Formats: sequence, structure tokens, C-alpha cells
Amino acid sequence: MIPISTGREGAYVTTEQLVALEANARDLRFVQKAKSHQQLAGRLQSSLRGRGLIFEELRDYLPGDDVRSIDWRVTARTTKPTIRVYGEEKERPAILLVDQRINMFFGSRRSLKSVTAAEAAMLCAWRILGSGDKVGGLVFNDAGTSELRPHRSRNAVIALADRIAEKNAALSADYAIASAHQALDDALQLTANRARHDYLIVVISDFDGHGSTTRDLLLRLSASNDVICLLIYDPFLLELPKAGDIVVSGGGLQAELALGRGAVRKAVDKFARDRGNDLRAWQRELGLPMLPVSAAEETAPQLRRLLEQSAFRQRRR
Repeated sequence: MIPISTGREGAYVTTEQLVALEANARDLRFVQKAKSHQQLAGRLQSSLRGRGLIFEELRDYLPGDDVRSIDWRVTARTTKPTIRVYGEEKERPAILLVDQRINMFFGSRRSLKSVTAAEAAMLCAWRILGSGDKVGGLVFNDAGTSELRPHRSRNAVIALADRIAEKNAALSADYAIASAHQALDDALQLTANRARHDYLIVVISDFDGHGSTTRDLLLRLSASNDVICLLIYDPFLLELPKAGDIVVSGGGLQAELALGRGAVRKAVDKFARDRGNDLRAWQRELGLPMLPVSAAEETAPQLRRLLEQSAFRQRRR
């Protein structure tokens, strides 16, 4: 039998550790500028809403105006030099949904999924604040949700770190409350009530318990906001040992997973495969970035690479 244990390191994260991630977040990029193909857009547009230029009006050319702003079609039609005036888009507040349910309290290598989710959330929060936008969050577990409205301040991000660390510390192998699949949909519903339009929504979860309601809520959110899903996973389910049983330990409790039995192994493999297929289908159908973040690797380098790849795909569209 192969033991998998979860010691203190990698199983929990503190507010201080989350706050210290600020330095690792400085080169993350949520917005990639791309050439615009829209007639009424500026010379550059964002692959995500916000942080770009929006068309405001046409007016007569005045001495000193940039000649590159002249609209030559309108000028030819009216016989008067006419320029396009652009304004900078308004700020884009962000809401981070951070999953700290008992299903996240699992990991086979570097850290538990709950820790990786916490790290990913704080890297996003620090980068969003560094971009000058407001950031808030919904940190949810099986018992309930802690909400922080978006603010533009270091204190707001530190408060978010406190809430995440608090929910994270409550997790244990003998957790008294059964996993609440409804908690993910409840957090998405609350976000939909708050984020009417032009928000950046980052969902950080393993999407355990997802269903048609989850899909519909993501569709509703993405209709008028930018939504990024960070799919936190552990490679254990993708790389099952070829033989033998597994003993999973959370300290005082142990459980045996009989992977040597064909039926058990087949069920675990099917579970992982079906979830992956569902989420990939959502990505294609809803057009949402569904970025896989492994709990077995350092979080910051993964997030940096995934966001760059996502921006590249947006540019190619």
C-alpha cells in the first residue's frame, strides 16, 4: 500500500504567507492588448473588458490635434477634417471566488488544493490592486461564505488574506460538516447579484459538485463581465498507480482506497475523466478561460504561464 499523508506544511497557509505573495504577483497580466478589427473601436482593444480606449465622439479637427486621429472616411464624406475622440474606459472592479470546502482538503505532493487556491487568489488580488482596480472576494466553505466588497487598498487585500486563512485553518480530515456542493452555486449566485456589468470575476475552485446551475450562472456572469476560471486539481487522479492500494491520512484519521480492485479504480478514473470533459465542454460553449492549476507545482509560475497562453489565444481569435 502507498501512503499519502498531509502534514502541516503544505496543508495550511497563514495570512503572513499570503501577504508575502505580493512580490510574486507583479509580472502577472490579466489584460493583453491586441489590434482592433472593430470600426468604432480605438487602435488597441483589450481581450478582456476595461483598461482600454472607447469611442466617445466625432468632432471637427482643430490645430494641434493628432493627425492619426483623423477619420478619413468621415472627412471624405463631409469634406471637413474630422477626428475620432477616445476616452479611457472606467475602472474594472474584481471579485475573487475562493473555494475552501472540504473537497479542497486533498493533495498528493507539494500542497493541498485548498492551499493552492489560496495562493492563486492572493496572487490575483495583488496584481489587480497593482493595476489600480478595486478588488474584493467571496471565500466559501461548506458552512458558509465570507464576503468582502471591492476596494482599492492594501488593507482590503490583507483583509481578504485574513478571510482565506481563517477558512483554510478550519479544514481538517475530521471536518464535522458534510461537503456542501450547493456552496459553489451559492457563491456564484451572490456574485451575479453584485456584478451587474464590467467586472472581472475569477473563480478559483476544483468545481466539485458542478452541474447545470453552475453552468447557467457562469453563462449569466460572462454575458456582461469577464470571467476567468482557475481549475485547481491534483494530478493524483490523472496518474493513478498501476497497482496496489492507497492509504490516505489527514493526521489522526486514515482511509484506504483500494485501487487494486478493478471496480474502484475504474470508478475513480471515470470520475476524473467525466469532470474534465464537462469543464472542457463549458470552456468551448461559454468561451470562458478554464485554466488548470496543479497543486503539485509552484503556483506563481503556473499562473504566469497560463495567463500568457490565454492572452495569446485571445490575440489569435
